[in-house]
Amino acid sequence: MKIYDELKARGLIAQVTDEDLIADLINNGKATFYIGFDPTADSLHVGHFMALCLMKRLQMAGNKPIALIGGGTGMIGDPSGRSDMRQMMTTETIQHNCDCFKEQMSRFIDFSEGKALMVNNADWLMDLNYVDLLREVGAHFSVNRMLAAECYKQRMEKGLSFLEFNYMIMQSYDFYALFQKYGCNLQFGGDDQWSNMLGGTELIRRKLGKDASAMTITLLLNSEGKKMGKTQSGAVWLDPKKTSPFEFYQYWRNVADADVLKCIRMLTFLPLEEIDKMDSWEGSQLNQAKEILAFELTKLVHGEEEAQKAQESAKALFSQGNAADMPTTELTEEDLTDGKIDILTMLVKSELVPSKSEARRAVQQGGVSVDGEKVADIHAEFGGDAFAEEGLVLKRGKKNFRKVVLK
Repeated sequence: MKIYDELKARGLIAQVTDEDLIADLINNGKATFYIGFDPTADSLHVGHFMALCLMKRLQMAGNKPIALIGGGTGMIGDPSGRSDMRQMMTTETIQHNCDCFKEQMSRFIDFSEGKALMVNNADWLMDLNYVDLLREVGAHFSVNRMLAAECYKQRMEKGLSFLEFNYMIMQSYDFYALFQKYGCNLQFGGDDQWSNMLGGTELIRRKLGKDASAMTITLLLNSEGKKMGKTQSGAVWLDPKKTSPFEFYQYWRNVADADVLKCIRMLTFLPLEEIDKMDSWEGSQLNQAKEILAFELTKLVHGEEEAQKAQESAKALFSQGNAADMPTTELTEEDLTDGKIDILTMLVKSELVPSKSEARRAVQQGGVSVDGEKVADIHAEFGGDAFAEEGLVLKRGKKNFRKVVLK
């Protein structure tokens, strides 16, 4: 099966400008393609995961990826999918975030010997002359067409700043610059980027009289139509300091039954023939599928050793009530009152609940245990000696837990 057909079979392709042309490019290793990443944090997250996997797949098929870091566009902020304006960042913060991205991307993309590029659009956007940009680029954009784009329409009611209005022009200019500098002939992005991507192909056509292509990737949504990669405590990060390998594993281990096979098909590198056999799985077999998904994705992001440790820790937790590598909360003597800590405070400090009222409700509903023993008393307290050397395993519900240690 050729790579384009495989992408379709995995459900990754949403919209394309010219299917035959794009299929020819990537099937024959003739694509120099780019995906943009705005450095709004110091780590990539699960929302970027599908793009990274796509870059890896296409590079394996002989195509050349360009990871475009938005050091310039990051100064503006993409209004797509936003109901409010993004926080403005300093150039130092943006550069730090860019450096973090490259280290994480290297797990997916081979940057050696010209096999891939990482470039920063600040290199050309920051030096643009505003009047020249208006004359040379702005003349090719219709305001009416821009305002009809989905990424702008959803912001019009609350107010779209002129700053953000320029984002489409800047992203289009990126494609134009990459086409000229590196022969980049194809852009990939999330399905919510379609209008911005078409702006780039149109600018290249109008300015250079040449064709460039664009393809959007299906957004990773759960069965309820919500973007995956969010938990109660925030985003699921690829940086192990922000989301531990164990927590990362558990996120995928806990996906809904309705989502597991879709995620395996879209995100893992398991052969399609093997995945197709799982289509008939049900009941306990779906738990096995979730373990496969969690292991494969943790291995991709954190390496096989960490994936094995996470899997063993998860099994140990549910069979014995303890594990060495589960996420840990460290308490100090200052967290104790008269040498003790109550169950509600411990739940909050462990970030298993956002507030004491939530903690109280969890205990009253019978959803809290310590070292496998249910805690029914909201006034229950634990002295410093209760933590011993190994600490306590604090659990809320079936899937949320922390090892709590006293330093």
